[in-house]
Amino acid sequence: DNLNTSIAETHTVASGPSAAHVNEVQSRIKEILSKCSSGVWVSKMPQIYREMYWEELSTAVLRQLENWPHVCTVEKVHRGDQMDGLLYPAKKIPPIAKSDTEQEKACQNVTSSKVDPLLKPNMETTPASLSSDFKQKVVNILLKYSSGLWANALPKLYQDTYQVKFPEDILNNLELLSDVCIVDYVSEIPRKAILYAKPQRRIDENLNVTEKVRRHDGVKATAEQQYEESKDQHPENITVPPLIIPSEGSVSVMVLELKNTNEVLIRQVYYSSAQEQMEDDMKAYYSQNSTVSLAQSLSVGQLVAVHAEEDAWLRARIISLEDKKIKASNCFFWHLKKDLKQSCILDTNSVYKLQKQFNSLPFQAAKCKLAGLEVFCDDPVLVKTVESQTCSKIFAVEILEKSDIPLLVLYDTSGEDDININATCLKALYDKSLELHLQVDALYTNVRVTSVFSDGSLYCQVPSKGLSRLSEILQKLEDYFHYKTQTSEFNVSLPFCGKICLFPSKGKWARVEIRIIHTRRALDVQFMDTGTVATVKVSELREIPPQFLREVIAIPPQAIKCCLADLPPNTGMWTPDAVLWLRDTVMNCPEFSMKVVKQDGSKGIAHVYLFAPENFPDMDHSVNRQIKNADLWKHQKDVFLSVAPSGTSSTKVTSDTVSALRLTSGRLEKSFSDSAREPSSAVSTIDMPPPLPLSKTGELMDVYVSVACHPGHFIVQPWKELHNLEALMEEMILYYSRAEEKPVNIEKNKLYAAKIENQWYRVIIKGILRNGFLSVYELDYGKHEFVSIEKVQPLMDTFRKLPFQAITAQLAGVKSQQWSEEASIVFRNLVEKKPLVAQIQAVNESTNSWDRKIVTFLVDTSLPDTDIWIHDFVSQSLVEFSKDD
Repeated sequence: DNLNTSIAETHTVASGPSAAHVNEVQSRIKEILSKCSSGVWVSKMPQIYREMYWEELSTAVLRQLENWPHVCTVEKVHRGDQMDGLLYPAKKIPPIAKSDTEQEKACQNVTSSKVDPLLKPNMETTPASLSSDFKQKVVNILLKYSSGLWANALPKLYQDTYQVKFPEDILNNLELLSDVCIVDYVSEIPRKAILYAKPQRRIDENLNVTEKVRRHDGVKATAEQQYEESKDQHPENITVPPLIIPSEGSVSVMVLELKNTNEVLIRQVYYSSAQEQMEDDMKAYYSQNSTVSLAQSLSVGQLVAVHAEEDAWLRARIISLEDKKIKASNCFFWHLKKDLKQSCILDTNSVYKLQKQFNSLPFQAAKCKLAGLEVFCDDPVLVKTVESQTCSKIFAVEILEKSDIPLLVLYDTSGEDDININATCLKALYDKSLELHLQVDALYTNVRVTSVFSDGSLYCQVPSKGLSRLSEILQKLEDYFHYKTQTSEFNVSLPFCGKICLFPSKGKWARVEIRIIHTRRALDVQFMDTGTVATVKVSELREIPPQFLREVIAIPPQAIKCCLADLPPNTGMWTPDAVLWLRDTVMNCPEFSMKVVKQDGSKGIAHVYLFAPENFPDMDHSVNRQIKNADLWKHQKDVFLSVAPSGTSSTKVTSDTVSALRLTSGRLEKSFSDSAREPSSAVSTIDMPPPLPLSKTGELMDVYVSVACHPGHFIVQPWKELHNLEALMEEMILYYSRAEEKPVNIEKNKLYAAKIENQWYRVIIKGILRNGFLSVYELDYGKHEFVSIEKVQPLMDTFRKLPFQAITAQLAGVKSQQWSEEASIVFRNLVEKKPLVAQIQAVNESTNSWDRKIVTFLVDTSLPDTDIWIHDFVSQSLVEFSKDD
């Protein structure tokens, strides 16, 4: 018993929560195996455990599985060159006890002169046969360890304290001590138990009261119930494991109730079998056990069991006490209905003691804070708005800070667009007197157009009380920061979507709202008072000083979204030429007059006519009529481009005068033959970056698998270079979002920068398609994509220095073949989006770095004791698939 010896020698003290946690882990493993009676691989157990319980399974637990025969049966199996194990449900075996021969030997090894004379060896050993003095000495030791003591440690402590040897055969029958301590078995091995001292008032004066510990259907015996009575009077003694917030993956919650926005009660929408089991156990215990008693000495914060509707039993925490009325909040919900109040008034005769066995499952309701609303958390208008928008509804959450009270952003994903609930509720603080509501058929003068978008929509500023108030508060901020030698104290440390902050624009501070977070350094913001969208550095943003926060938030956005009435004409969409004409016309004029003809409330957009001051109110000379009558609405005919055999690009165009495609200021324009004399914008002084250095054959290399099609084709990236790639991507976002669009001559097999889903990538053109689309290959990620020609820009020299990161690979150790869909899926699940170790076996070089290919082994080293060679799994899967065929 090396384990027992080591525990005794080090005086190990077992904490209550730790012991309870072991019981819970064992119970969960049993639950998993009950659903997988055909066996579970030991190497797969951590993943299954994490998916079911949102907790990590300790590697120490995996090593202990062989020592838990009451939990599972372990069968060791060779998988290729590796040793793994299969877990099966435990066999039905009786508790392990020493044989008579072993007990006799143990007795012979005990020197009678050194055995505590208070023990009566010649009698049948029972609790009553142990002397009171001996039991009192045991009690004195246990009282020093309120959180429990491993039984194996008791003999050494006893001998050190009283200088006499402890009769170790008592460890084989710990019920002999049941009248003076509580015995909490953590396995079916009798010695493996935790001992707790009973409260002194519960111990009979002669210490001969026999209260044997028995277990029936998982319910504590009378001795433990008595101990729980004393703990019920001290709620702080009850410990419940915390609710684990998932570290990855989407999380959905239901909002139950709130006192303020810093105390929002939520519940994860994740109903596990462990919860169902606890519901059944509570119902069985409290409904069928006639010995259950009402909770005594009630206090605020105490945990209790409550009999609810439909014969359900709930865990609850007492919020307040008034006479015989108790206000309690549910910590666990047996079911969730709209008519089930989350806190309710109870009579004292409906509140029962919460037994210890129902404290192992974390409370499923938890408090959180809503990000961006902290300063106004008690504002009655805001609280009422949040309550009406959220209570009894389900939301997706973004977790910004993990703490005792986590910081969250809620999203309503039920509609076509995701709605940021935090940002939506913050609008409740707008000063209604500063809001501008445009009236249909009304005329407005001194209107300024602040931005124009590619769909023809535009944002306008109309003189108003709100705009004047905005100017005043921004001037206050300007003066405040002017006297601040350093503004770094107001740096934004925790950006999130919907957050409102300040950004320096054209020498003045402007209000912006964060819309998209690209990386830790780069994000998209929308200027609240001009409507402009821009990509900026996080370091350029500033927090709003606390003394100005309410004033700044109270002013509604001063940019009004509009569109030109009766446009576009019949074509259904704006052409690039029309957008460019509109942008040039309205952005270069300081002010306009405007007539509102329609309000589209569902889209939040006003349909208007714009006039230059000298043309107002002549409808025929409005901006709308001018652009409508201009020859700007003819979409270009399809362009067909092909590649000549020599590899140089040749062009076949339906238009007579077009010889090349050029992109200027967001539009396609016709370029005459003299453009051929201009140098290609794709040509660079640094044509190609250096090739990516690879490990030598046979050496190990840390990689990340970005794409996995099948064992014959996947993409790896060198792990040590990923931070450099991330930095490059950030710089490309910042550069291209601010740079003026440049003319681009598109050529096949040339390098460019392409915008794909809000990110900029280094790409090579693989094909030029019809309708202005291109086939491109992402040189750092190994993906093939289609992209509009409008999303392509020259790749600047500064972005050509880092070697291309995508390495095409083939799995070593398996035969090349036509991979089935099943085998491809197995392989993809094993490696894609995972960090692995590669052992390169061969390198097939090529003139172009993106065309070279490696043959490599892949090894998953994520498990503590076992390295998994991927080719072994693939080979095994092929055998299984062939059997199925």
